[in-house]
Amino acid sequence: MTTANQGDIVVGVDHSAVSVAALRWAVSEAAVSGRQVVALRAWTFEPVYDLGAAVAGTPQTVVDRERQQLDEVVGEVRAEHPGVAIRAELVEHSATVALEEASKTAAMLVLGSHGRGRLLKLLVGSVAEHCLREANCPVVVIPARTVPEPEKATVPEPEIAATYYPGPLL
Repeated sequence: MTTANQGDIVVGVDHSAVSVAALRWAVSEAAVSGRQVVALRAWTFEPVYDLGAAVAGTPQTVVDRERQQLDEVVGEVRAEHPGVAIRAELVEHSATVALEEASKTAAMLVLGSHGRGRLLKLLVGSVAEHCLREANCPVVVIPARTVPEPEKATVPEPEIAATYYPGPLL
């Protein structure tokens, strides 16, 4: 599992913008408290349930993809706060198990919440909700609504008028 030390701030980093916001919040907290940040990304190879794993083909391909994405996010945030120690960690397990295990030695767990509705939460579950119940350290949840939506690409007016829009496909 994770090698978080006593006093580390562990952040769950997935493919979402809110997890990057959680990492930024944790790094800001670490800059004040003098703690180290562990950016934790969990992965599994389940081609039956995960289209990305199915397309990737092998567990090593999934590891390489996940490592590259984690390193890019950590590198971006590290450049913004060069004085804070950030360690990127990749763990082969479900996010809930990996974060719960990391919470046993962490000073704090920081997560981004995707803000899904009740129905989807019942069907899929919620990592943040699980960690709030089961973590062995304080948990900070950064809500999705605090992260600005990416700017939507707009099409210039003349192109819209010249575009053909087919009717409904039956």
